[in-house]
Amino acid sequence: MSAAETPPTAPDRAGPVVILVEPQLGENIGMAARAMGNFGLSRLRLVKPRDGWPSVPASRAAAGADHIIDHVELFDTVEAAIADLNLVFATTARAHDQAKPVVGPEAAAAEIIGHVAGGGGAGLMFGRERYGLLAEEVALADRIITFPVNPAFASLNLAQAVLLVGYEWFKQSTGGALPHGTPDDSPRAGKEQFGAFFDNLVAELDKVEFLRPPEKRDTMLVNLRNIFTRMEPTTQDINTLHGVILSIAEGRKGPAKGGVLDGSQATRLRALIAEQSSKATDDGGSLRGLARLLRRNPTDAERLLWEALRSDRRFAGHFKRQTPVGRHIPDFVSFPRRLVIEIVNADDPPAIAAERDARKIWLGERDYRVMHVAAADIETDLEAVLARLAADAQG
Repeated sequence: MSAAETPPTAPDRAGPVVILVEPQLGENIGMAARAMGNFGLSRLRLVKPRDGWPSVPASRAAAGADHIIDHVELFDTVEAAIADLNLVFATTARAHDQAKPVVGPEAAAAEIIGHVAGGGGAGLMFGRERYGLLAEEVALADRIITFPVNPAFASLNLAQAVLLVGYEWFKQSTGGALPHGTPDDSPRAGKEQFGAFFDNLVAELDKVEFLRPPEKRDTMLVNLRNIFTRMEPTTQDINTLHGVILSIAEGRKGPAKGGVLDGSQATRLRALIAEQSSKATDDGGSLRGLARLLRRNPTDAERLLWEALRSDRRFAGHFKRQTPVGRHIPDFVSFPRRLVIEIVNADDPPAIAAERDARKIWLGERDYRVMHVAAADIETDLEAVLARLAADAQG
């Protein structure tokens, strides 16, 4: 984004006045003003600008620093321009053999900050583009600023000189704070979430016989785990990696061709969905990816109930599996009947149970009826479960 697109929004800091003595080109004045704006300086004084004032080239070169250009102060002499100041620095690349302190921009900035904080007025004086400040003009200053540059090529243009001093002043006055840092929108992934991802990765690697020979399997798994651990993945990173593994698997075997998750794997994946569902900031994309993974790998109870719901005339065509309802993903949902079926596993951890209860309240507030069914009941007496479901659907 250019400076012209970014209006000044930072509060004006009490800083030094920038004084340009007989600047020759409007473009140089404008670029100096832009450099001032970059580092929070706002007061610009001009002593006898060669081409007069106001200046269209200066306004163009300022690239949006209108708050500086529009409030320029004009003076006929250097003495008048510094009359209300009691600490003035003259910038020069040449030695003037004058008995006054010579400092670099860092030391000058530190002194200016202390001086202004005590109520004093400070100024930075810059000379002409061709030959800088005259000796008698330097004599009016209290200090000389020079820059640690290549002595064989020491000349800086006007805007560069203003920028170097402005940078040091702004850096010290703000404590070196950067305007932004690395975004941290997603927290670091929890161990349970990481474990669910890693189990899925290992399952897919086993299907392509990557972890061989058998005697090296354990070592390879340790190395793989350490690769991802060193990355310190965030929650969003793990969701993305889940999607990567899923896409590779589907591309290789075709969609919806999965095995059956064992109990611990299904529990971990359900816990991960419960964790994500509880976050109101989730946009649903990562939840849909995890739901797809569950659809590809149903547990025995889910597989049995889903086959029955699809084949039984009482329910056929009415239910969907692992489909988002708002930001929640129930096990089965019938939108026409406003009915949700949730499978309760005996080994569900507290996080899953708590999220299931919260989801029931959320769905109830939106006129959905929620039916909880134990996985063990589905596996031992499916007909009884279907009969209960039919009665509940009619109610």
